[in-house]
Amino acid sequence: MIMAYGGPNNLDEVRPYLLDVRNFRPTSDHIVNEISDRYRLIGGRSPILELTNAQAVGIERALNEQSAEEESWKVWVGMRHWHPYIKDVLSDMTDAGVTEAIGLVMAPHFSQMSIGAYFKRAAEAESPIQLQEILSWNLLPGYLDALVARVTAALLKFPEEERDNVPVIYTAHSLPKRIRTWDDPYERELQATVNALRRRLPGQPWAWAYQSAAMTPDPWLGPDTGEVIERLHGEGVRHVLICPIGFVCEHVEILFDIDVEFSQQARELGMRLERIEMLNDHPLLLSSLAKMVRERVASDEFETSAIDLEPDQV
Repeated sequence: MIMAYGGPNNLDEVRPYLLDVRNFRPTSDHIVNEISDRYRLIGGRSPILELTNAQAVGIERALNEQSAEEESWKVWVGMRHWHPYIKDVLSDMTDAGVTEAIGLVMAPHFSQMSIGAYFKRAAEAESPIQLQEILSWNLLPGYLDALVARVTAALLKFPEEERDNVPVIYTAHSLPKRIRTWDDPYERELQATVNALRRRLPGQPWAWAYQSAAMTPDPWLGPDTGEVIERLHGEGVRHVLICPIGFVCEHVEILFDIDVEFSQQARELGMRLERIEMLNDHPLLLSSLAKMVRERVASDEFETSAIDLEPDQV
């Protein structure tokens, strides 16, 4: 079962979707209208379900191509905050006779507040299925190689004489700073990914930034991508490339936060900003994920790990 965040299929679904994201805390009309406007600017809906379904098709195909004839694999898709919900998919799997499964979140870096929350949703379903949890894959070879391929292709958009000097801004979703009080591995795993990419792209200038912090009074991890763009402009940089390493497909954090907000900021500063094409169903990524899943099953370690979350860590 692969899992992703979920998103509204139309503007009428924005309010109930936000209620789920906010754990059914009251959501003001101001917030609903602001988020609705973001979705309106990117086509009135989120493409995350169809993109995750395409990833599922590719992973299932790779699993069966890599397997012996007597093996047969099926991949299911569950969403954390919208239909098809994780609990409903687990129910469908039970009805289909599934007793053991691998749980894989389509996000490479572990945090209790991100990947941990997906498996908390699965545990709350009280499914009889024994679910083995893959908690992170931030150094998966196919993931890194696919990112390098995307960065290399995106750099071709810039004038040839400028490409070697274009800073690559690696980004990931910001989280509240309080994760540091739990010794959460999120920041360490992000740093390891960036270091691995830098080794694969020697000499290419780079910067690090977070993006998409939520509308809460809590302090969030930084620096924010907008701040980094401003800093680079002050240093005389006029071309930048954004490489989101914490996301694997196009959705609102990419299509609005980068393609609308940061792109507008760059234009107003007289800069050219491009981003990589997201990994989506890149064959290097999907084949490598399939190999990881098969290796996990072959290890015969069908054990789950407990993840405890406080009620407000959602």
